[in-house]
Amino acid sequence: MEREEQENHTYFAGFILLGLSSSPEFQGLLFPIFLSMYLLSLLGNFLIFLLIFSNSSLLYAPMYFFLSHLSLADLGFSSNVVPKMLQVLVSQTNTISYSGCLTQMYFFVVFCTTDNFLLASMAYDRYVAICYPLHYTTIMSYKRCLVLAAGSWLLSFSQGLLYVFTISKFSFCGSREIPHFFCDLHPLLQLSCSDTSSAETLLMFEGTATMLGPVILIFLSYMFIALKVLKVPSASGKYKAFSTCSAHLTTVALFYGTLIGTYIRPSSTYSGSRLRVASIFYTVVTPMLNPFIYSLRNSEIHGAMKRLLRVWCQRGRSIGELRISQNKS
Repeated sequence: MEREEQENHTYFAGFILLGLSSSPEFQGLLFPIFLSMYLLSLLGNFLIFLLIFSNSSLLYAPMYFFLSHLSLADLGFSSNVVPKMLQVLVSQTNTISYSGCLTQMYFFVVFCTTDNFLLASMAYDRYVAICYPLHYTTIMSYKRCLVLAAGSWLLSFSQGLLYVFTISKFSFCGSREIPHFFCDLHPLLQLSCSDTSSAETLLMFEGTATMLGPVILIFLSYMFIALKVLKVPSASGKYKAFSTCSAHLTTVALFYGTLIGTYIRPSSTYSGSRLRVASIFYTVVTPMLNPFIYSLRNSEIHGAMKRLLRVWCQRGRSIGELRISQNKS
């Protein structure tokens, strides 16, 4: 998309992504690493999503229901950012159009916020399962899970529209170089030649509230879980209760560890190199690790995977036997 500034007749055709490094040798080293991580993320998250949706016993279990949506959000999260980053690493095409930049920022906000809300929903699910086990099936009904998941997506789409609408009102008449590997909010605010102070304050408070609300819910959930578990007399009972939360706690630590320190502060204090390093963790590393975190020690996921492989093998044998019989006839 092109903009013409009527006063000085300058044209704005898009942005230039500076990427992770300006060194061709270093870029050549980074490309296979991030390509491998992206392919692992796609394979792992798609497999988790497929296993849950092909198994009704998992799909109607609240924890796995939310996990399927988390896998879907992680698929979108990494696919929105990593392909363009790989393109910049492997080619000289590091430009992105104005509309493409806003689109990338929109989906980044959507998938990031969805992860945020889903992690809070999963923490609430663990709280109910441990603190109110007798009422768990009533409280965490499938209908309530649907409402929580749908609310997470709808609120995320709404927040993405707010960010895009705010950025679209700004003018960009100076440098077009974004010191990042994708179109992030704060680098765009720094490039604008408009007065962004009021919008920056609004977005900082809104983003902080959106992020800290789920964080507080997660903290309170695990505080009550800890108090409940400490009352369990046996050590094995305590271990079993905490083991059901270990995967979720690991994901929470990975996701929020860099995200909160990165975004809850004014854009004027941002460092390009620190922002890029921190962004790698929640756009590449966390979506890649989540499937492994939730599946390595999960017997139900292992059982679903074995059943799916058994079905595929049986279908393969059936197709093979059918072809043999057709060839003989």
